[in-house]
Amino acid sequence: MLHGFYFIKMYQEMSYGIAAEVNSNLFEGMYINVENPRISLRMAKDGDKNFLIVVGMDHRVGAKIDLENAYDELENVAKSLYKDAKVLYKWNTEDCITLDKIPYIGEFSKIMKNIYVATGYKEWGMTTSNVAAKIISDKILGKHNEYEEIFTSTRIHPIKNRWEFGEMIKETTNSLIINKFKIPEDKLKDISLNEGGIIELDGNKVGVYRDKDGKIFSVKPICTHLGCELSWNNLDKTWDCPCHGSRFDYKGKWLYDPAIDDLEII
Repeated sequence: MLHGFYFIKMYQEMSYGIAAEVNSNLFEGMYINVENPRISLRMAKDGDKNFLIVVGMDHRVGAKIDLENAYDELENVAKSLYKDAKVLYKWNTEDCITLDKIPYIGEFSKIMKNIYVATGYKEWGMTTSNVAAKIISDKILGKHNEYEEIFTSTRIHPIKNRWEFGEMIKETTNSLIINKFKIPEDKLKDISLNEGGIIELDGNKVGVYRDKDGKIFSVKPICTHLGCELSWNNLDKTWDCPCHGSRFDYKGKWLYDPAIDDLEII
């Protein structure tokens, strides 16, 4: 990704979803609000069953915020529309977001010909992937596509979004350098059951999770991708990277790229 500098032109965002069975007739179509938190609604059928799908509660991966109520908020939305809504499925996923919120589609780099990229779909993958397929196939065939300039992947102007670019650089700098020199305030005794956090042990930082039975799992809380300090996710019980979105379970096992190696066990 170095030649295209996509790692400084995008960030990873986490979204949550629930599917709730509803006994009454559901609306048709898909809906999304314009205020925050952003919530989208759609319906699905499985045989005779009607499902209301509610998605939202977006946040940057690795954000130091309380995530425990993410699914509860979506369930509240579902039950405000259909009181009999019964949540059967829950999930979350990551999406790449560009700084100007427009996907990168086209040449991977100006110095690497015949290599193409399509990324930064901003949670609209099913529609944008069709646009990307048409643009890239036209470029391979030497045809002009009237939309290709909008999505030009080698554009630099997204970094002119100064506030968001500054926040991303700040978060990366903190996680990659500054936070590593901060001494954690928490001690092992401060980690409650079914919770995790970073503590100091013999002069080293240790990522600790204490399960519901009191068993302790400890890892080196440094991402195996580029070395950013990880954040504890108290909803999924994972270690999340605020720099590039890698995730690991509480045992240190790799879950999400761009990291490909497990965490060091302590």
